[in-house]
Amino acid sequence: MNLRTLLGVLLAWLGLSAAVLADEFEVTQAKARRDQNAWVLDARVRYGFTATALEALDNGVPLTLEVRAQVRRAGSWIWSPSLVDKQFLYQIRFQPLTNQYQVVDVRSGSRRAFVTRASAVAALGEVDGVPLIEQSALEPGQKYQVHLKAALDIEALPLPLRPLAYLKPSWQLSSAWSAWPLAP
Repeated sequence: MNLRTLLGVLLAWLGLSAAVLADEFEVTQAKARRDQNAWVLDARVRYGFTATALEALDNGVPLTLEVRAQVRRAGSWIWSPSLVDKQFLYQIRFQPLTNQYQVVDVRSGSRRAFVTRASAVAALGEVDGVPLIEQSALEPGQKYQVHLKAALDIEALPLPLRPLAYLKPSWQLSSAWSAWPLAP
């Protein structure tokens, strides 16, 4: 019996819905690839928004997501400094006049429009070709790891909504840290 099944059984036994488990963020895939003299990041994030966050989105509140990437030596201690510690911001918003969802890469300013919320959320989780680290910063023969985490940026919410977002667990959405190899 895996952990997810065990938690589902436990929640059912307590009279809670197993749907609570669906409200989570997860980095499902990440790969650093070499592009000329640098390494770029391709990743996939599954955003399981809560009903509260989706209701706010559908009522015109833009949601900003932060993907944080660190490059570290494999096996380094948690307090060892990272070679790279970057954040990449993405935003999803609903445009009521056009009845479309929009996904924005805040770094580049690129925008994509979607007819359904599901397709916009899926596209939000596609991180492609993001500059990560120069090849010259990596030592030959060393092993490195890319650590990724995705989270809802509460500070980017409209000011009147922030106190509520800090207090309610339905707004505190984040993935766990995931580690993936980077082999120069």
